[in-house]
Amino acid sequence: MNAAPEPEFDWKDRYSRQILLGQIGLEGQQRLMAARVLLVGCGALGTAIADMLVRAGVGFLRICDRDYLELNNLQRQVLFDEQDVGSDLPKAEAARRKLVRIHSGIEIEAVVADVNPTNIERLASGCDLLLDGTDNFETRYLINDVSIKHSIAWVYGAVIGTTGLCMPIIPGQTPCLRCVFESPPPAELSPTCDTAGVLAPAVAVVAAFQCTEAFKILTGQLDALSRGLTNIDVWTGRVVRMNTESTEQADPCPCCKSKNFEYLDGASASMTSQLCGRDAVQINTPGNDKIDFENLASKLESTSCGSVTHNRFLLRAIIEGHQVTVFGDGRAIIKGTTDTDRARTLYARYIGI
Repeated sequence: MNAAPEPEFDWKDRYSRQILLGQIGLEGQQRLMAARVLLVGCGALGTAIADMLVRAGVGFLRICDRDYLELNNLQRQVLFDEQDVGSDLPKAEAARRKLVRIHSGIEIEAVVADVNPTNIERLASGCDLLLDGTDNFETRYLINDVSIKHSIAWVYGAVIGTTGLCMPIIPGQTPCLRCVFESPPPAELSPTCDTAGVLAPAVAVVAAFQCTEAFKILTGQLDALSRGLTNIDVWTGRVVRMNTESTEQADPCPCCKSKNFEYLDGASASMTSQLCGRDAVQINTPGNDKIDFENLASKLESTSCGSVTHNRFLLRAIIEGHQVTVFGDGRAIIKGTTDTDRARTLYARYIGI
């Protein structure tokens, strides 16, 4: 039996309410449809951003995320549902499947990987804009390095509790992230969603600010940018824009002024990392070939507590009381510990790729 034909939509009808806006218009819509965007992170901010971009008609969206779905994600990650959690899908792929149902005419690419110095330049190549849906400063500084080195605009965003931050960054025209935050705050002074909680409306508002700045950039309206760092508290209704221009007059920025791309060069990269207060450690193994999950499952059957499950995206087993999730590139997330030495030991002992 032949498959039903793909529906065809009149794009002017689809985007009619957006085209009516003086700020977008027909020319702006055409620019959006020709735009190529890299979204790093597909959690709370990332899912809200991806949803808005696809509905607005951005022509190409590459979604990169290293993680898989858990039940607690559903409180704030708008693209996912209970069926997705039960499917053992990585977030990037689950998001792609949902987004193509929203808009079948957009090219959406899911990349299940940790964005790091070995791959970010390739992932950003050919993109007009980089968007921040991450949860850590190391990756944001990496995005910032690529932005400055290759003159690609990006939009920083962060949210915790009821508050959030947003800042558009145009290389050569605005301060970069390291002009404002020269170094990451100490871990003990950096609350996460898992330690401080997060209110879903705060996520939605920050994502809306990020996407609005993205639309300005992609339609060529840089004069309309909200320059500076916008601080939002949805609980109190307070919105404050901080002038960041003075940061350029202080000590020369190590990134945009001195062109020292230490995060991109890998000087500050780590092969292991704790995941946003989640009682889990990620092990990176750059350079590995694609993993044969059938062989690995056979290898782990005798040591796993319970059955070893896998699909074409990941393999999961319980080893020595820890949930171990292995991805196709050999990367693993080991849940139930924040001890990186313990995680590395488990990886070497049982995965040993």
